[in-house]
Amino acid sequence: MATLINEVTIYTDGACSGNPGPGGWGVVLMAGGHTKELSGGDRNTTNNKMELTAVIKGLEALTRPCKVNLYSDSAYVINAFNQHWIDNWQRNGWRNKAREEVANVDLWKKLLVLTSKHDVTFIKVKGHADNEYNNRCDKLAVAAAAEFA
Repeated sequence: MATLINEVTIYTDGACSGNPGPGGWGVVLMAGGHTKELSGGDRNTTNNKMELTAVIKGLEALTRPCKVNLYSDSAYVINAFNQHWIDNWQRNGWRNKAREEVANVDLWKKLLVLTSKHDVTFIKVKGHADNEYNNRCDKLAVAAAAEFA
């Protein structure tokens, strides 16, 4: 009988050459002693879209509800959850403090659906530092972006 994997570590990163411009995202998933890498990109996108897409793709790769430790160097993504920006945005009809529509609402809504299926802890890591998995995600994202340049 297969071992049930309930705990997953996910590292994500997004990259963009120009903002907007060609962009890429990278994901490293780790569970039960196994590692899986994912990446992709878009010809005309933004850094924030790629950061969000990386998180979405990582969570979409999970086939059942899991306890997820999700690491990202994106303050945009991490703070949206840890500082409850996303709760305020929803309460305010997807408007920010300046009463402007929140950017990337479609991606935020998709991410909310995915996070409701899992127990996700968002953890901020320093980008371009000494974290091997964040650096690997960055390499995957940059390589994917280069395919669209």
